[in-house]
Amino acid sequence: MNKRLGKKQWIDFGLKTLATQGINAVRVEPMAAELQVTKGSFYWHFKNRNALLEEILSAWKGYATNDIITNVEEQGGDATQRIRCLFTTVLEGDNRLDKEIRIWADSDNNVQTALRQIDQRRVTYLEDLFKELGFTAIQATARARLVYHALIGQFTMDVPAIDPFKPSRQFEIIFNMLIQKPN
Repeated sequence: MNKRLGKKQWIDFGLKTLATQGINAVRVEPMAAELQVTKGSFYWHFKNRNALLEEILSAWKGYATNDIITNVEEQGGDATQRIRCLFTTVLEGDNRLDKEIRIWADSDNNVQTALRQIDQRRVTYLEDLFKELGFTAIQATARARLVYHALIGQFTMDVPAIDPFKPSRQFEIIFNMLIQKPN
């Protein structure tokens, strides 16, 4: 038990622990025991638990939003193709962490602030894509919020797909409704 983990390994394990067990499980001693390292390994990289929690939140903001948007943009294509890529990425991902971040935000003002910023960043990105498709600002905002709120609702409620045997069919129906312009 004298090995030392890198800072990124602690953050990654903290993210995994948060996603699978919730914020109360992100504790130095139990995590060190599970990783089979001493607490000293933790304190080599972090002043305290709060420092780890700040890093976890920062990592989540990066990979759960900025990295996804960057990946979608790098895939290229018109707005329709990028919306499709975005939806596919999000729907195929493991969204337990987003759910746990929202639970954590209920008891931590800093997390609540970060969550609001991320929510706004995500909605703004969707709005921009819908505007690129030719929707007015109001139409783009309505579509972006509808999509985002539905996804968040599905993640936080653990609602299974309407048609679990044909998720691609469900996706196509919803996708076509969203990109169809009003007459």
